[in-house]
Amino acid sequence: MLSDHDGSEIDRQLSLINAALRGETEKGVRIYPWACERFKALELTPPSDTRVVILGQDPYHNLCKDLSGLERPQAMGLSFSVPKGAKIPPSLKNIFKELNADNGITVPDHGDLTSWATQGVLLLNSYLSVRHGEPGSHANLGWSEIVQLLIKAISAREGANLAFILWGKHAQLYEEHILNADRHLIIKTSHPSPIGGACNRGFFGSKPFSKVNSFLQSQGAKAIDWNTLNNNGEKP
Repeated sequence: MLSDHDGSEIDRQLSLINAALRGETEKGVRIYPWACERFKALELTPPSDTRVVILGQDPYHNLCKDLSGLERPQAMGLSFSVPKGAKIPPSLKNIFKELNADNGITVPDHGDLTSWATQGVLLLNSYLSVRHGEPGSHANLGWSEIVQLLIKAISAREGANLAFILWGKHAQLYEEHILNADRHLIIKTSHPSPIGGACNRGFFGSKPFSKVNSFLQSQGAKAIDWNTLNNNGEKP
């Protein structure tokens, strides 16, 4: 899917990023998500299986407690997602409110979006790491270049008709990297964050979930079961 040139460029960027992360870790800097979860989005939703892309910004930068009461990072490698047991962040609360208004789905009692990812929803942040307590701290580390190449490769996949959900101005900066845009669904609204009333400037009432499924079904593809969050991730 990636050209040899793009693959080499990603390898080069990753080498530089990993060196920078090692340097920070050796100085005692806490970096989230854990290294074992850093690429979870791509592990659960490989580019070849991607049907929907929901693009976030950078990972959550604080700690939480999971279901067992153990402290761990909020960030788990999936955009907007937090581990079961963690308090649901404000933006995700609003995503769930819109999900309920759009599809009538009961608002989930947890924020773990893994069951969306395993259906082909790529929950990708534009930066894949962050320092503890410092939002945007790795914005210039080189992640965005990698994500740009991934978006190009995913959108160029032969025969693929994908849905891209770009919430907020930051995510919409990546629209220019979507190739074959005329064959994909691109949903653009304000961000779901309540900060500054962003969620009230086009996000609420935008019906992204039903629009995605209508598009997928029009292409002969299976709809996303957004309700898997309420049935332990199992598909009916």
